[in-house]
Amino acid sequence: QVQVVESGGGAVQPGGSLRLSCAASRSTFKITAIGWYRQAPGKQRELVASISSDGATIYGDFVKGRFFIDHDNAKNSAYLQMNNLQPEDTAVYYCGLAGPRFEYDYWGQGTQVTVSS
Repeated sequence: QVQVVESGGGAVQPGGSLRLSCAASRSTFKITAIGWYRQAPGKQRELVASISSDGATIYGDFVKGRFFIDHDNAKNSAYLQMNNLQPEDTAVYYCGLAGPRFEYDYWGQGTQVTVSS
C-alpha cells in the first residue's frame, strides 16, 4: 500500500558527489522518519542517515561530515547529499520509512552507488 522510490544513484570517481532522493507515495499512515541504509557486497546493512518528521537527524559513524540528509514533509520525501565519495561507499542504498510504531517497515528497491577511478 506504500511505495518508496529512490533515485540519484550512479557511478562517480573518488571525491565526487551524488544526491539521492527518496519519495513515498500512497502513504496511509503517519511517517515518523525516513532513513537511508546501505549494503555493500559481503557486508551487513548499515545506517547511513535518518531524519525524523520533526527534523532530528542521526548519521552513521563513518559518514557524518560528508553526507547530509534533509527532508520535505509536505512531499513525504528525503534527500541524501553525499560528498567526497570514496570506494568504500560503494553499495546499494535503500530508503526506508518508519510509521507510527517507529519501525522501518517500508523500503524501496535500492539505488546503486559505485565509486571507482
